Amino acid sequence: MSKTPLKSGEKILFTIFGVFFVLAMIGYGVLEYIRLNSEEPLFVQRTFFDFSEKGLKGSELYRKANCNACHRALRSGTSMGLSLDGLGSKRSLEWIEAFLRNPEEVYEGPTIDHGAPPKEAAYVSQLPEEDRHLIAVFISELKAEPGSSVAKVPPPGRSEFIDRMVGAWAPEEWKEKYRDIRERLKEEEQAQERLGETADE
Repeated sequence: MSKTPLKSGEKILFTIFGVFFVLAMIGYGVLEYIRLNSEEPLFVQRTFFDFSEKGLKGSELYRKANCNACHRALRSGTSMGLSLDGLGSKRSLEWIEAFLRNPEEVYEGPTIDHGAPPKEAAYVSQLPEEDRHLIAVFISELKAEPGSSVAKVPPPGRSEFIDRMVGAWAPEEWKEKYRDIRERLKEEEQAQERLGETADE
């Protein structure tokens, strides 16, 4: 049985694929070499945690309930669902607890996996209240630095580029409806300081 020789187009295609494959392997090898021999971390870690006793218990319950089959936390788990790292900097403990208890009411609409049976994560809302509370504490203690992609608060200071982009492209009704969160947080801090001074008097 004779073999059919490759056509010139097929040869070119296989050559291009081979070149890309070799370059990818070389790039991976170089990246791994740099990562293993670098004194500084290759990627800056902008999420952190400092677990209380309840948070530690909640992390155990989180794993036992198999939440990491869909969610990623502490750089472990899958990315099928929302990553939970840094969520405590976006949502309050009360919000997280309310979501675990009745997700569709909190979202004011249907959710993909959380909610009533037969949804995949319906069991979460049926966990004992104390277990849900401890899991909520665990999630609320997963924090992120300001400016992180998972943080609610932007980095300190202002960005001329972002301010120019907002000025040029944001619709006028947005400018009237929304405020810069940094200004709002600054006003809240000043209000807290005034309350503290009033309490001291």
